Amino acid sequence: MRKSIRPFHAAYPITDIEKTREFYTNILGCTEGRSESNWVDFNFFGHQVVFHLDKTYKHAKITNIVDSEIVPVPHFGVVLEWNDWEDIVDKLKAANTVFLIEPYIRFKGKPGEQGTCFFQDPNGLNLEFKAFREDSMIFAT
Repeated sequence: MRKSIRPFHAAYPITDIEKTREFYTNILGCTEGRSESNWVDFNFFGHQVVFHLDKTYKHAKITNIVDSEIVPVPHFGVVLEWNDWEDIVDKLKAANTVFLIEPYIRFKGKPGEQGTCFFQDPNGLNLEFKAFREDSMIFAT
């Protein structure tokens, strides 16, 4: 497998473009790219994430147990550097974000130990932001 990857591209349905713009730019610090009246794309930490308007879309309410926590599925997010993860957690808390899973250390003392948190964007999309103290732990078993 290659050590360096190209940016990924993902597209998701949303119900409100303006709330999406505000959240991804003002809270998460993403920059907006191309957009039209029914879609918008962002530089999501170096990756291209596009949101398409569908005012009737309902997100699935699926969960799975991981490290004794009820994890929302599906979800997406980013693996950040540890200090960046702490900074964005502080920013999310300052914005009064309601966490689905509060920031904590998952798999403490085990392979893959990580800081993680789960929250939703204004459209109900589930996001996980996480960090490892060493990248070698990302795929540790």
